[in-house]
Amino acid sequence: MIRILAVGDIVAEEGREFIYNNLNRIRDKYQVDFCVANGENAANTNGITKDIAATLFERGVDVITMGNHTFSNKEAASVLEDFPYIIRPLNYPPELEGNGYVTIDLGNLKIGVINLIGRVNMGPADCPFHAAERALQQIDADIIIVDMHAETTSERLAMGNFLDGRASVVFGTHTHVQTADEHILPGGTGYISDLGMTGVMDSILGVKKEIILQFYYQSGKRFRFEKAEGEVWFNGCLFDIDPDTKKAVHVERLRFSKLPS
Repeated sequence: MIRILAVGDIVAEEGREFIYNNLNRIRDKYQVDFCVANGENAANTNGITKDIAATLFERGVDVITMGNHTFSNKEAASVLEDFPYIIRPLNYPPELEGNGYVTIDLGNLKIGVINLIGRVNMGPADCPFHAAERALQQIDADIIIVDMHAETTSERLAMGNFLDGRASVVFGTHTHVQTADEHILPGGTGYISDLGMTGVMDSILGVKKEIILQFYYQSGKRFRFEKAEGEVWFNGCLFDIDPDTKKAVHVERLRFSKLPS
């Protein structure tokens, strides 16, 4: 059995420090073989830096996926060029830095990870469904994992069903709220609409609540978003994959502030 851990959006200093300090223990406790994490909010609070990326890899992340904040940090281009295991949405314009998928050889099998971005209420991007179709024809991998970074549950669930039986795992990121719909699709793909976020729980998507409340209450006025502080919750999901059939046999949500004993 191959056990894959997918980690929800790592948000700001508090979220990444939790990962730095706990991910190897989480991997050991749950006997994880491979870990993919969304890092588009790892810097305070958008994008990722070289130092953050290097530390996340050092502490147990195998592949980092991104999203609509990929290029929010001034280091974005050099980060994508220097770290091949950081991928950005595949359906972004091809002239942008970085790649939309990566393959890692574990020795006994190859794992491919694809990063896609939705188009509903998001920025301009090519069709993620056509991009996924092309990628499946190009990737040489035994197990395919897909991060569908999208705003709506319907678009993410549509991607899950579009790839059912062709990808081993499809999960959603971006909305930072963990969904309770983890299941195995009819064709054998492990699915969840949103992994949730690894960050300060007493916040609104990792940002100080009072700032977001003012943002909505005083519509039209611009505010500077600031990261929240407080207790951090880890959100993610485990996917067990049969190495022979490449299909999911078990899906389990994880959500805790302290690693269970």
